[in-house]
Amino acid sequence: MGDNQNLLAEQRRALILDEVRRRGGVRVNELTRKLKVSDMTVRRDLDALARQGAVEKVHGGAVPVAEATAHEPGFEAKSTLELSAKEDIARAAARMAAPGSAIALAGGTTVFALAQQLVEVPDLTVVTNSVRVADVFHSAQRSMTAVGPAARPGAATVVLTGGVRTPSDTLVGPVADAAIRSLHFDVLFIGVHGISAEAGLSTPNLAESETNRHFVRSARRVVVLADHTKWGTVGLSSFATLEEVDALVTDAGLPATARAEVSERLPELVVAGPSGEVVGI
Repeated sequence: MGDNQNLLAEQRRALILDEVRRRGGVRVNELTRKLKVSDMTVRRDLDALARQGAVEKVHGGAVPVAEATAHEPGFEAKSTLELSAKEDIARAAARMAAPGSAIALAGGTTVFALAQQLVEVPDLTVVTNSVRVADVFHSAQRSMTAVGPAARPGAATVVLTGGVRTPSDTLVGPVADAAIRSLHFDVLFIGVHGISAEAGLSTPNLAESETNRHFVRSARRVVVLADHTKWGTVGLSSFATLEEVDALVTDAGLPATARAEVSERLPELVVAGPSGEVVGI
């Protein structure tokens, strides 16, 4: 990890989490040497990650959490994980949204990061079942109109589906499903709890899974946004096979074996890197 004395707490915790997942567990004294911080700082970081449900503390260190397939972390817990990867993915995916197109943005923290990249794309029609995503566009519009009465030219038209709210701040259920079924999208951008060759795209929430199925069926093009930690994870309910996906946008941490497997099944694999670097496979 190198000399990380001046890292922000969230960056340091992201490095710790990656080390725990990669090695299957770490000890406090190992982290203090690698991060060049105090024992107390590492313990505070592990306490914070444990509160988020990201790791399980054990005597002298931490191990990965063995998540149940039905466990669904909240938006705040997920929003602190893999921040740099999500930003890289969001920048790469934003290039797939053409001005004037009708797009769907499903829930999740990576799609939330994408929404922040899309506020400047002109004349989008955005349908979303995410309260957080809708607020990104509404806040952008409010900030622009604060200096004058007219709406910003080219500002997105945003439709929020309605429905029952999940821990991830998405709206699901019959109301959301009916709204989505009646619409047609040029592109769907969707995040996932897990993605694998066998289970496809999955989520721990049954109602969200059904709503996601309607999103997939209503889109001409399906783009999945998933950082490397999602590969191999399987939630309670699958809502699409890999063959139903047109493109996967992921980060450079995706292993070579997974890249090969995805490339065999999907028309497009985009590996996003820092500073806007993108590798299409």
